[in-house]
Amino acid sequence: MGRRVQEFDTGKHMLYPEEYKKAIVKWLIDRYGRDDAKKIWRKIHKNYIEFLQDCPDYGGAKNGHANAIYGGLLIFALYPALPDQPPIEELQDFMNSLFMGSFTKLGKVFNLNRRFDMFLIDKVFKKVGDKDRRQYKTWPAGFCNVAEPFDKEHQAARYHFTKCPNAEFAKAHDLLHVLPLLCNCDFFGIAEIHGKLIRCGTCGNSDICDYCVVGSENPLSNEYEVVRDEKGFLVSRKKIEDNA
Repeated sequence: MGRRVQEFDTGKHMLYPEEYKKAIVKWLIDRYGRDDAKKIWRKIHKNYIEFLQDCPDYGGAKNGHANAIYGGLLIFALYPALPDQPPIEELQDFMNSLFMGSFTKLGKVFNLNRRFDMFLIDKVFKKVGDKDRRQYKTWPAGFCNVAEPFDKEHQAARYHFTKCPNAEFAKAHDLLHVLPLLCNCDFFGIAEIHGKLIRCGTCGNSDICDYCVVGSENPLSNEYEVVRDEKGFLVSRKKIEDNA
């Protein structure tokens, strides 16, 4: 990810990633004009700092998911600051580009329809999961990652989270309606590397956030459709065969 700005003197937290600030300011200028954008950004920054005071110790920049945690916090600070309070769905394309730009670049050389690339992403998931579990012992307010074996029969890489700091924060601060902006990005990101995410729920609308990743041409991907639930989360649902 990009360069991160300095940590706070407490050593517990970090400011939002600088590249996220730049992208958001540009988006604000495009949407509201330069003068209003400056005012809105000041409010976003104020919200962020206030939110930060309520956050447990995530490990700051040392956490492997620091950008996801503190970037998510920045989005929670952003939405209440928008003067027109647009429908959440209007912000989704911007969120996709903000958080998943690296997946778009990766998709030029990486393709989950290739067996070797599926093998590689499973190895990456395992390595990240091992690190998550080590860090969870130090910072239990972070992500709790549960590994699952590679599904050779279906060529599917799987794992799940039983705890998500973004979801915990959203629930505690009455911002659950904003959380889908973060969670739904995963569907876009996996599609950018020629895959399909099969996810039945997140920590915002279910007990776990499950990841089942397959190639976009994998037969398993055709067994599911992606729908938006009543809370705004994209979820995978098994298709009902039409026997008529």
